Amino acid sequence: MTAPGTQTAWAQDRAHLLHPYTDFATFAEEGSHVIERAEGMHVIDTDGKQLLDGIAGLWCVNIGHGRQEMAETIAKQVMDMQYYNPFGHSTNVPAAQLGAKLAELAPGGLNHVYYSCGGSTANDAAVRLVHYYFDMKGQHRKKKIISRQNGYHGATYVAASLTGIHGTKYGFDRIGEDFISHVSEANLYAKPEGWSDGDYCDYLVREFEARIQQLGPDSVAAFIAEPIMGAGGVLVAPEGYHKRMYEVCKAHGMLYIADEVVTGFGRLGEWFASETLYGYAPDILVCAKGLTSGYIPLGATLISDEIYGTIARPQCDGGVFSMGLTYFGHPVACAAALKNIEIIEREGMLDHVRTVGPYFQESAQSLLNLPIVGDVRGSHLMLGIDLVADKASKAPIELTKQAAAKVFKGCVERGVIVRPVGDRIVLSPPLIISKDQCDELIGAVAGSIRDFIASQE
Repeated sequence: MTAPGTQTAWAQDRAHLLHPYTDFATFAEEGSHVIERAEGMHVIDTDGKQLLDGIAGLWCVNIGHGRQEMAETIAKQVMDMQYYNPFGHSTNVPAAQLGAKLAELAPGGLNHVYYSCGGSTANDAAVRLVHYYFDMKGQHRKKKIISRQNGYHGATYVAASLTGIHGTKYGFDRIGEDFISHVSEANLYAKPEGWSDGDYCDYLVREFEARIQQLGPDSVAAFIAEPIMGAGGVLVAPEGYHKRMYEVCKAHGMLYIADEVVTGFGRLGEWFASETLYGYAPDILVCAKGLTSGYIPLGATLISDEIYGTIARPQCDGGVFSMGLTYFGHPVACAAALKNIEIIEREGMLDHVRTVGPYFQESAQSLLNLPIVGDVRGSHLMLGIDLVADKASKAPIELTKQAAAKVFKGCVERGVIVRPVGDRIVLSPPLIISKDQCDELIGAVAGSIRDFIASQE
């Protein structure tokens, strides 16, 4: 039986909300699946159906849902002081404490923090800081940013233009190639036949160098990349790729922006992946999502001592650093982040991910036995599954068959939430997942894929 209020919420949502990534072909008829409660690894809808959250909300609920101490911390900070103007030389205790903690956890000399409200605005801030930095150095032509095809960096105007996923751009204007340019993603599944991983890495680095030369080294300011692509398909680069791309940046006086919105705060078993797993310390690191485990919005752009030393001076007589947000360093959000980090540390979640992550990846390899699964890839608690019409040619399944969407619906029927992205299934569960729950997730995906195959016969 439908719970009281379900139809009201469903109708109100359908009538008034403009959802991210709404499919208008079906929304008017289907409306939204209304989720009412959440606890631990599960969310519960308004019909009382419990669903294992295989995507951690949206890459973000790292410590799990419904933590009492998170609620208590947020409530206490609201009562102590919910907000104060952050402009000029005003601050608050949680913002200062979190800044020090992030500097402690971050790689290299990333000792300075600019707060925002999420990953998109944190990436926008990164680009604006890059331009400001080079202007302060007198290098006024250095403005262009190189991103990657299928990279995802957000939905605000600049971040959406940095994003290289073509499906996010249909019908929307974007910033031109004279500002933001894209090179190939690092997609080992799509590398040319007969190439080794090393050959493919060499090609990608050469392509990057060629694009810099094409654009003009004196005009290219920065390169932005996720350590592992998230929404673009959980694409893992060949060994040495990120370090070599970083070295190319340094050779041309460019900055390297690591977008760790997804990979930060334990998803790969590390606070941050750039230096520990990939051997480079970025000039700028962007984080959000797992920073608060989704309990409240917060983003942060971390910059190096060298960048700070350049921009931390008046640009003219009486000039100030005139860049800021009303909710910069919001005390409630910063208090939530501090408690979130404390929980991850106290409960040894990074060590847990280093144990359960490899088990998750190994279990998922069984999906390759299914005739329409072309590739299964990822690291720790990031997993991508490619659905194909033909394994040999890697030909995609016809879009009209809606393979991933139907697998998603089959998983929901089995009590599990996954994420369909094009012809892929993406999994990114909370860090607290057990091995038994890993098996439940993979089992639901396998069963739903088998159901889809049977429906096509």
